[in-house]
Amino acid sequence: MVSVYDILGITASANEETILQAYRTRVKEAHPDHGGSLAEFRQVRRAYEHIDSGAPAGEFESATGTNHHNNTAQDADVESQSSSSSVSASADTTDKTETLGPTVEYLDYRVLADYGWEITDPDLFAKADAVELDIDAHGIFVVEPRESLLEAAERYGFSWPYACRGGACANCAVAVIDGAVEMSVNTILTQGMRDRGIRLSCIGQPVTNDLQVVFNIEQLPGLKELRLPAEQFENTRTDNSS
Repeated sequence: MVSVYDILGITASANEETILQAYRTRVKEAHPDHGGSLAEFRQVRRAYEHIDSGAPAGEFESATGTNHHNNTAQDADVESQSSSSSVSASADTTDKTETLGPTVEYLDYRVLADYGWEITDPDLFAKADAVELDIDAHGIFVVEPRESLLEAAERYGFSWPYACRGGACANCAVAVIDGAVEMSVNTILTQGMRDRGIRLSCIGQPVTNDLQVVFNIEQLPGLKELRLPAEQFENTRTDNSS
């Protein structure tokens, strides 16, 4: 039986940070767009959620519904076998037709200067793929229904910048390089910023299946003036975490 530790590629003694880093790495490896499959991606996510919940590792098989029939099932009559085959085929078909939510490929703006890249480079993300960046700086995650970009990033354990969480500042701004993001309101970004692909991750939701975004873009023209002061930013984070 494959354990949760095998799925994430860690040992049973791994600490919380190691588990989280392994999860982020395995999510990218297991994604269908990166050579994995939908089933593998879900298994990785279930394994991490199982460990994160504090449930005993030995309960993972039953918790994920992967129990196997015992040998008595092999002695069932033809009618039972036919029925089971139909159910299995139906399940297989369902799994093949289901898809993941919008997939976000992210890149930390702060690494661009280290490599001499520009945010306007047409092959920016191809360049990022070609080098070994830390998973915090470059990778992918999947957004669930009704989830904002910021919420999805946080669910994967990333610490993207934010302050108000309501679209009233630019602390959480991201640059959408490919794909589309819609915001429920906009009271702060100028039309010029929006034309350049700037969106607020705290209220922005993907409306395309694939998305490429650059975060930590506070150094881009005009955004620094729209950020909350540092002390107010820290106070807001404290209030939200309490």
